[in-house]
Amino acid sequence: MAVLAGMLAAGLNLSPAVRADNPGAATVEGAIGVKISQPISIAKTAGAANGGDLNFGEIYSPPSADTVTITSSGVRSAGNEEILGNAAAASPASFTVNGEPDNAFNISPIPDTEISDAAGNVIAVTGFTPSLAGSGTLEDGSCIFTVGATLHVAADQPSGDYAGAFVITVNYE
Repeated sequence: MAVLAGMLAAGLNLSPAVRADNPGAATVEGAIGVKISQPISIAKTAGAANGGDLNFGEIYSPPSADTVTITSSGVRSAGNEEILGNAAAASPASFTVNGEPDNAFNISPIPDTEISDAAGNVIAVTGFTPSLAGSGTLEDGSCIFTVGATLHVAADQPSGDYAGAFVITVNYE
């Protein structure tokens, strides 16, 4: 019987500790916190060359397939430099990211795309390269970066005005 009584006493001592109305109970407050940040946004840079759009300038239809590249710093080149026409309109795309000051953000990989003319002829655009190595910091809540790419021109590409769009996504890290 003594063993049984000891076991009951141990059970009774635990029970009051979980009851809130018992002076033998203990409580503690947990802290709650949250940081509300400005949403991140991205737009073409106002006042940038060509309104912030990517533009390869004028290109002559090549006798054989070729590539034309414009770097994120605005340098334009081609496999055969003779296909490069007027460069006045050539420029990398330019974007401004706005958000919470000093927060870091990343640039998602930019998918390849095609541009086309009114007749439906297409040119592939690949190798989108941001001036930032995939990420940046919103110094004072803002950051500007540029994007270059490579244009794949077919042999005897039909003349015309080619246009299209590409998608760029930024996220807080």
